[in-house]
Amino acid sequence: MSHIEILRAGALTTCQDTGRPGWGHLAVPPSGAADRPSWRLANQLAGNPTGACALETTLNGATVRAHRNVTVVVGGAPCPVTVDGRPEAWGQPVKLRAGSVLDAGPAEVGVRSYLAFSGGLHPKPSLGSHSTCLLSGLGPAPLKDGDTIPLGPSPAHPPLPTQWPAPWAGISAEIVMKLHLGPRLEWFRPEAVAELARGLWIVSEHSNRIGLRLEGPALRRVDAERELPSEGIVAGALQVPPSGQPILFGADHPTTGGYPVIGVVGPESLAAAAQARPGTGIRFAPIPMPYWSKRG
Repeated sequence: MSHIEILRAGALTTCQDTGRPGWGHLAVPPSGAADRPSWRLANQLAGNPTGACALETTLNGATVRAHRNVTVVVGGAPCPVTVDGRPEAWGQPVKLRAGSVLDAGPAEVGVRSYLAFSGGLHPKPSLGSHSTCLLSGLGPAPLKDGDTIPLGPSPAHPPLPTQWPAPWAGISAEIVMKLHLGPRLEWFRPEAVAELARGLWIVSEHSNRIGLRLEGPALRRVDAERELPSEGIVAGALQVPPSGQPILFGADHPTTGGYPVIGVVGPESLAAAAQARPGTGIRFAPIPMPYWSKRG
């Protein structure tokens, strides 16, 4: 079967598709591409179904060799792209001949770039998905130099000759995220809730696909000694451990947690979080809980 070969795996390169939704009752995280809009668009430009498996790189990119003629789109975080040492376009289809080498270099802004190949990647699936999950260990292991990944058949739709709309080209040193307050808002002091609207948190270097660890104002509980039984966790949950330093959960988040969740961010903020480097500032725009949910 035709395949690609990983010549340089970079800091962390994984296979990602739509993930494994629906397995939370078995403690399996949803996983999948961290920046869904960028991954989806890369596949569309490559002529693939939007759910096709692609490579997700981290910070310093990756280098691959094609073992058949294939079209590649490098999207997500902007980066220099070369084929056999010659500059090529980022964010639009690039044709590779069998034996050619494509290099996606370090991200110029953001964190994660996506390499979508026409026909999609077909590593061995696990629970119906080709995605790598760092927390559960399901799916292909993080890629290393010398690994090979099978390619699927060429798609029926030809690649789209469309320039990528660069979502991260103007990324700033701060990101503002809408935060839907709850479900455990009552566990926190009033001043902690007020701090959410004015505080600034910095993305820690101890962050990954599981979640962003944020450093900044401590969000204090009403009763620091009280314990919360473990309950379900979703992507985008802002969980607060006893230290008061929040954790924003991402694609590979645990399915349950015992610390209270003060709020949840939506999918658009998760995409921004996936491209937030250590040192990036995070601010929240709290959205109050509806009246009926407070009564419920």
